Amino acid sequence: MTTSSKTIGEWFSDFEREAFRLETLDDYSQSGSVEAYQAFVAGKPQPADFATSDWVTTVGNATRSGRRMYRVHILNRPLTEYLRFELSWGYRRNMTAGEEFFILDTTDRENPIPDAPDFWLFDERVISAMKYDDAGKYLGSDFLDEERLATFLAYRDTAMAQAVPFPEWWAQYGV
Repeated sequence: MTTSSKTIGEWFSDFEREAFRLETLDDYSQSGSVEAYQAFVAGKPQPADFATSDWVTTVGNATRSGRRMYRVHILNRPLTEYLRFELSWGYRRNMTAGEEFFILDTTDRENPIPDAPDFWLFDERVISAMKYDDAGKYLGSDFLDEERLATFLAYRDTAMAQAVPFPEWWAQYGV
């Protein structure tokens, strides 16, 4: 059930303070930057348009206006080929535009929020639950009712409390 008259794309421009993302999957390879991912796997350089994607523009516009965009990725080592790509190319690229990344590494511990789905949370009030197929293809998102807000705020707070900043994690475990 939707609780927003806006699309998720509109929320990326219209949020007022912060946009938080929880990532829980090991593979989003069918959801965007497919050509860049294929280049990464083949050992080729980044495509020229990868560094200037629409997402980088969106993030840059938001952060230059004083709004925060940040995310936590829950993952296990060893990293999948896709996660190696996402973290080494994608996260490092998006950081140049001001997006913040954190890693909740569950390699040596239990996942503290195993039932949490992928989602975006805008201004601590609008929840967009992301849907993917088994191959990592984005299928859309559902805006959830406000009655679920406390649960999703708890997911965010738990993830942030146990995650480490990406640069710190990458310096220890990056490939």
